Amino acid sequence: MKTAFRDLNGQPFCIRSWGDPSLPPLLMLHGFPEFGAAWGDLAPFLSDQFHCIAPDQRGFGQSWAPEGSQNYALQALVSDMVSLIDQIGAPVKVLGHDWGAAVAYGLAMFQPQLVDRLIIANGVHPVPFQRALAAGGAQSEASQYIHLLRSDAAVSHLSANNFAKLEKFFRHGMGQDWLSDQAMTAYRTEWARPGRLQAMLNWYRASPLVIAEPGQPCTDVPELPLDRLRVTCPHLLIWGADDVALLPEATENLEDFAPRLTRISIADADHWLHHQQPETVAQAILDWVQDT
Repeated sequence: MKTAFRDLNGQPFCIRSWGDPSLPPLLMLHGFPEFGAAWGDLAPFLSDQFHCIAPDQRGFGQSWAPEGSQNYALQALVSDMVSLIDQIGAPVKVLGHDWGAAVAYGLAMFQPQLVDRLIIANGVHPVPFQRALAAGGAQSEASQYIHLLRSDAAVSHLSANNFAKLEKFFRHGMGQDWLSDQAMTAYRTEWARPGRLQAMLNWYRASPLVIAEPGQPCTDVPELPLDRLRVTCPHLLIWGADDVALLPEATENLEDFAPRLTRISIADADHWLHHQQPETVAQAILDWVQDT
């Protein structure tokens, strides 16, 4: 693994990479509460075929972390990655997990000329996800934790006692505990950087997603521009079957927005499938890329 800093839109970002830079680029976008090194379990299984490039996204790890939730709107997050792709050369293959999936979808939908393959690992397209969140059913119930993460008390609550509550959420809130003590120490180091946790939580605060209370469907959810939210390139959705945070209903009718979609389910894995089954996930990606 190599680590370097690049200026993206005039701001410093930490970028990790694996593999030969002459290989086709694979942009790997992490989610919450991870950072670019989270791809260290998966990238070694892909680096013979791809130059794996994993930034600490805005607000995470050692990258730029501006104050104010307005700086974490999806348009700004996508713009960071457009700047990175401009430097490494388009088109690229993009892999996104969790919140990284939101940015990956944004790239594929709004900058389709930059993305030739879209790979999502336990992440969601905004339309099926918003429909599930608004329905008041199982996904609405599973996503109630977002209210806490958006609250003013979130930073003090999650950082108390050396991030005990954030560690509990990370290790047990979305499925199996896969973390070693060594890995947990590395995450705490990143979370403890000044202003970092506030910046990470701003991804939730900036999101326009509306979450219904369980059993109380929302009927006044703003209309999404459906015609602009389509993925035209080949799209692979890899799903850890035991995810308790993102449920299958959050991807219902995804084919309406991604007509070239392939779905693959990974057994004995949950939201953290890229840590739990990295070799299986990598093989699924390699086989699909070869077939498409």
